[in-house]
Amino acid sequence: MRVGVVTDARDFPEARKPAYRLWIDFGPDLGVKRSSAQITARYAATDLVGRRVIAVVNFAPKQIGPFVSEVLVIGAYDERGEVVLLNVDQPVAPGSKIG
Repeated sequence: MRVGVVTDARDFPEARKPAYRLWIDFGPDLGVKRSSAQITARYAATDLVGRRVIAVVNFAPKQIGPFVSEVLVIGAYDERGEVVLLNVDQPVAPGSKIG
C-alpha cells in the first residue's frame, strides 16, 4: 500500500454503481495510476483533487467498462455503508509505503 495524491477526479457514468474515475500520483517510482472508486456518496469530485489517499498498488489492472483501474483506493465503511477514505494526518511524499 502506498500514499498517493489525487490529480484528477471525474464522474464515471458508464459504471454500474455511482463512481469516480481517479488519477493518482504515487511519485517518481510508480507515477500516475488510475482507479475507479465508489465514493460519490461522501465526496465531490472537485474536493478529491489534491487529497492524499491510501491505495493498494500491486493488484492486477481491472477493466471496468471502458476504464482500466490500476489501484484500489482504501476506505472504511460507516454505519450507512458509505466509504470513508483512509488518509494520513501528516504530510508525506507521494509513493510513501504504508507500514
